[in-house]
Amino acid sequence: MIQGCLAICAAAFMPDTALAAGDVAVHGSVSADILFPEEDKEIGTEEYNSWILFNTYADVNLYSRYVDAGLRFEFMRWPMPGYEKDFAGWGIPNIYVKGKYKGFELTAGDFYEQFGSGFILRTYEDRPLGIDNSLRGGRLNITALKGFKFTLLGGVQRHYWNWDKHSQIYGANAETYLQDYMTALQDHNASWMIGASYVLHHEDDQQIDVPGVNYRLNLPKYVNAFDVRSSFNKGPWNVLGEFAWKGQDPNFNNGYTYGPGTAYLLSGSFSKKGISAMLQAKRSENMAFRSDRLTDGTAVFINNMPAFSYNHTYALPALYPYSTQTEGEWAFQGSFGYTFKRKTPLGGKYGTKISVDASYISGLVASDNPQGINGGLIGTNGRDTYFWKIGACNYYDINVQFEKRLSGPVQLNLMYAHQYYNNEVLKTVETDDDFVRANVVVADVKYKINKKFTLRAEAQYLFTEQDQKDWAYGLVEFSWTPYLMISASDMWNCGETGRHYYMFGVTGNYRANRLMIQYGRTRKGYNCSGGVCRPVPAMHGLMLTYSYNF
Repeated sequence: MIQGCLAICAAAFMPDTALAAGDVAVHGSVSADILFPEEDKEIGTEEYNSWILFNTYADVNLYSRYVDAGLRFEFMRWPMPGYEKDFAGWGIPNIYVKGKYKGFELTAGDFYEQFGSGFILRTYEDRPLGIDNSLRGGRLNITALKGFKFTLLGGVQRHYWNWDKHSQIYGANAETYLQDYMTALQDHNASWMIGASYVLHHEDDQQIDVPGVNYRLNLPKYVNAFDVRSSFNKGPWNVLGEFAWKGQDPNFNNGYTYGPGTAYLLSGSFSKKGISAMLQAKRSENMAFRSDRLTDGTAVFINNMPAFSYNHTYALPALYPYSTQTEGEWAFQGSFGYTFKRKTPLGGKYGTKISVDASYISGLVASDNPQGINGGLIGTNGRDTYFWKIGACNYYDINVQFEKRLSGPVQLNLMYAHQYYNNEVLKTVETDDDFVRANVVVADVKYKINKKFTLRAEAQYLFTEQDQKDWAYGLVEFSWTPYLMISASDMWNCGETGRHYYMFGVTGNYRANRLMIQYGRTRKGYNCSGGVCRPVPAMHGLMLTYSYNF
């Protein structure tokens, strides 16, 4: 497949300085991804009925002292691979007007919002994942009162090119910052936030028949969700605790059962110059919350359950990503970073940084099923679970990173990761193996020739006895800051298939313009971020990326 990608991408932003009355600022972006498909039988590319495929976006935002307004135009008449089924179409899916005056802000139209950690409400856009679950309606934000923030909203949710008027979402959020009232906190340089949120989802009745019996489900028209949280910060220390509860909500994800949903989060961190540490734990159960109870996949989620897994940026450690399990999980994550000072035995001339990150995520244990919680009967309350028991491991990742400047122009980064992936549960890898255990080593060397020119190289290797066995990856990159970057890479399955996924690229930047030209292959797999995963088909060909901001 010959593939080209043309992208003009930029996020619209508010001006940093306050606008005088009568002044108007305009910011925006245009985005278009274009592909020219070509068949590649070796890696199994899909067949397309058009010689050109593309996604196009255009954002325009106007800002003034009292009123903001904006819109986004999308054209996906022939969408890129992986977007064909749901995204085909075009129109203006996002338009809004916002009024602002002395701590009061009223928005009418399309908007995004998050309450707390997102356990009961998070609407956002992530184009690589194919997610846009914005709300269309109204929102009131109040910050006029000292130490207090309040949000009230209501609307219908975007479902690709539809907005289902038979399903509505309403919500309220309040946060108070006690340091604005308590001098004792101010005197000790401490802050304390207490917050609470409420979301109401209304959805019309639908026909869901129960197999084997002559009756249908009595579906609740209203689903209530609550969230309370508190965070405390003093100096380098920060502690956060949060609890969320969701009422009866039979849906596709929970097998149309009626048990309530819960989520618990406890997080603590310490950070100051040269040292950082973080520990956090989360228990969630039955927290799939959608505006359409019949929907599967990544669409129309009202909330988002964050993944407690390390977000890998290197290619091979990211081959086996984690997907959050909405039916329930225990998740733990910890990290520690330390920088050895310059001119010490371990720091050397330039200092040395070492970081360790560990994630462990497991299923829950049902009281009548020690193997897990799946299998609750449709129309029942589902299965009771033991709160403190930890089920079979779904995923773990332990990685150690080492960063060291060897000389003035030479920077070395090393990484080792040990991973376990339970494909029986996660099912985002096409393999007959129930699990994958992998060890990954990475070496990344950067040589700064002078202030303008830099040469960088990566070498990675993944060892595993499962799936497609071992992988190797190499990359060489030359950059002329800020104008030009040239790169060549190859990801080779040297264990089983022998396939090469090569890529050659040139990127140019000039002022607000960015053009990238690539040629190569991409493997079939999943694009994941924050525990949300979208299947991505195999592709091969020419890729063009152009970006411009105004």
